[in-house]
Amino acid sequence: MINLIGTYECKADAKGRVMFSTALKKQLQPVVSQGFVIKRAVFQPCLELYTMQEWTLMMQKINKLNRFVKKNNDFIRRFTAGVKTVDFDTAGRILIPKDLCEFASIKKQVVLSSAVNIIEIWDKDNYEKAIDDAAVDFAQLAEDVMGNTDADELS
Repeated sequence: MINLIGTYECKADAKGRVMFSTALKKQLQPVVSQGFVIKRAVFQPCLELYTMQEWTLMMQKINKLNRFVKKNNDFIRRFTAGVKTVDFDTAGRILIPKDLCEFASIKKQVVLSSAVNIIEIWDKDNYEKAIDDAAVDFAQLAEDVMGNTDADELS
């Protein structure tokens, strides 16, 4: 499992090619030869970049779902909509497919943000808005998600 660190600003060219920072490429070096999977995010207007290893783990979880349950089938279809494999080119860039650029409103200014084991790829304006919107109630969210661990262990 890979644990990625950092948020990086970069640019996309007219064809959708995004140059990764040296620091991020260095973190990805052990897995770069295996390639990556890029997809639409579930909750935000951004993209998610999975290492092939992380994607395989996710697919193992999803493959356990009973496809004769409609909501499972609907989830699988939506989760995998627009999924593509991508690789770094010789210049250290990935090419984001046009349909995924449109989904995430990626034009020129891009933010690559680590999200533990994946990289979120954002249009810079949308990223700043999402961070600002989340900041309002982040303290409550942090408490709800990470707080009260002692009480939870006693239950």
